[in-house]
Amino acid sequence: MSPATMAGCGALALWAFLALFSRLAAGIPPLQLTAMGFAVGGTVGLAVVAATGRLGLLRQPPLAWLHGVGGLFGYHALYFLALALAPAVEANLLNYLWPLLIVLLSAPLRGLRLGPARLSGVALGFAGCALLVGTGASFPPGAAPGLLAAVGAAVVWSVYSVTAGTPRLVRVPTEAVAGFCLGTAVLATAAHLAFETTVLPNAGEALAVLGLGLGPVGASFFLWDIGMKRGDPRLLGTLAYAVPVASTLLLILAGHGEFSAKVVLATLMVTGGGFVAAKAR
Repeated sequence: MSPATMAGCGALALWAFLALFSRLAAGIPPLQLTAMGFAVGGTVGLAVVAATGRLGLLRQPPLAWLHGVGGLFGYHALYFLALALAPAVEANLLNYLWPLLIVLLSAPLRGLRLGPARLSGVALGFAGCALLVGTGASFPPGAAPGLLAAVGAAVVWSVYSVTAGTPRLVRVPTEAVAGFCLGTAVLATAAHLAFETTVLPNAGEALAVLGLGLGPVGASFFLWDIGMKRGDPRLLGTLAYAVPVASTLLLILAGHGEFSAKVVLATLMVTGGGFVAAKAR
């Protein structure tokens, strides 16, 4: 596995903490939480870029900003809309189409061969994810707008991820992600002020926001940018199905869930899918 693909795996590991930190900050409205998290992540990233004397790298063409801010904000806005308009189980299941779409889009957009082993691996991973997050899904007709938003979120994130490595965008330096995070924070703040009531976080929630900004909605996007531009998106897409499994295990360890045969079976299926994909040549 190349160093760039390992960086992408680092992003997946950080995203496993998203549910736990979000649970600890549950008293904060979602758009406000998004704005605060991205503000922390963007500010820390900007400080690192400034310390290395590379602030000039934030001067990028409009296409790069449209891709970066549009991908980060567009995904989160559609995902929160999906959770507001559709049952969480169904919305989460459809949202987790994004790893599968990353694998499938790698062929037409990046010219990367798939092959039966990779397709089998991602199918097994999706089946494990469906078993874990989709049990009892019924897709009620009245939730159609929310379900469409969940599919839209999956499409936006997969397209954002795969196109990051295309010729027109691969030259955009990872340092520019700091600016994209701050741009996302600005848009999330505007959406929050328009649709939510501001809540002052307590000490525990403030620490959870800090954790989010440093990891799942901070460093993760820098690592994911490296993985998508210089790593193997087919393997990363398959391994992404470990995120809901690891997230569930972390919630259990933190006392917010219980072990079950379903969790064990889903873990084995996702692990098996990742192994099959990793062995593909």
